[in-house]
Amino acid sequence: MRGEATVLHADLDAFYASVEQRDEPALRGRPVIVGGGVVVAASYEAKARGVRTAMGVQRARALCPDAIVVPARMEAYSAASRAVFAVFHDTTPYVEGVSIDEAFLEVGGLRRLAGTPEEIAVRLRERVRAEVGLPISVGVARTKFLAKVASAVSKPDGLLVVEPDREEAFLHPLPVERLWGVGAKTAEKLHSHGISTVGQLAALEAATAEQWLGKAAGAHLHALARLRDPRPVETTTRHGSIGSQRALGNRSYTSGELGLILTQIVDGLAKRLRDRGSACATVVLRLRYGDFTKATRSRTLATPTDRTETLLGVAQQLLAAAGPDLSGRGVTLIGVSLAQLTSAGTVQPELPIDWNDGARIDSALDTALDAVRDRFGSAAVTRAALIGRDPGLSAPRLPEHE
Repeated sequence: MRGEATVLHADLDAFYASVEQRDEPALRGRPVIVGGGVVVAASYEAKARGVRTAMGVQRARALCPDAIVVPARMEAYSAASRAVFAVFHDTTPYVEGVSIDEAFLEVGGLRRLAGTPEEIAVRLRERVRAEVGLPISVGVARTKFLAKVASAVSKPDGLLVVEPDREEAFLHPLPVERLWGVGAKTAEKLHSHGISTVGQLAALEAATAEQWLGKAAGAHLHALARLRDPRPVETTTRHGSIGSQRALGNRSYTSGELGLILTQIVDGLAKRLRDRGSACATVVLRLRYGDFTKATRSRTLATPTDRTETLLGVAQQLLAAAGPDLSGRGVTLIGVSLAQLTSAGTVQPELPIDWNDGARIDSALDTALDAVRDRFGSAAVTRAALIGRDPGLSAPRLPEHE
């Protein structure tokens, strides 16, 4: 554990909506909703009226009738993200991107060159505002976890430094929902035992937390509550998983429609997997329902693969296993992650193709489709079942480097 607060967590405020307000002065200070049928992002003015991400725009308008709805502009958000990350990398060589709008920075050892961590954080915020035109909140602490909590508490457009001698005073009064990994179900379990603050969880014995929450989750959350988080800032930009999701709004979808949306997601993810030269061992399906409950299902393959048909088959099985009542429950979000990534070591198919070898045919088709899409664009060729269907928004993502 570090002896001083040298970890920065920098998090852009209401990122998509802030870009819209930056680029259109008439939107500044007004409630802004980014999206079409579904809220992709909302400004703080809209959030104050109850508007939330993934909410149907019709419901959002009912909560905030004077909101201005604008379509998402993913290229603009990608450009803004690149500009902000350029500031991060100019601040310190130790940058761990978490998403396109947030990152951890390690600034220990820069005191002689750049000043104290707080002074570095002040300049970083000033530069992002001056050079990119966006507000950003920064938390500074000894650990990644505390820095992230500090940035969240400082929002919007704030800076909060948690010095080592006041870590407990800062963290322990906060609700347990502030802990990484505490969702609605975990919070409900803790509340049922009379635990509502981080300090109350920290006061428990670790064995008690593990008994209530499971060994792994209980140990992890109890450690965070007791300020133990030894994870360093990782400068690598390669990730152990890739994923994509679609917010669906409030209208009901048939199982067939959900299957087509799943096909779109997996088709894009498999292409990304091959582009980075990786193979996937585990497929994870995530669903969120209209009542805000969530479900996660996963399956690990005997052999890692980068083949679209194999990954799609597993994802479809996971969707089918979620139950026949999906349309009745109202699925509002569907997402897929490909995890446990390894080097693919893919061998290009030899010609002539053995048309009795299904795996060889799948590999040849993937290779051909990838070549067409690389040359003519992702919309140049698609599956017959997806012709004419809205491909959905392709969210910006961190660049992938070796």
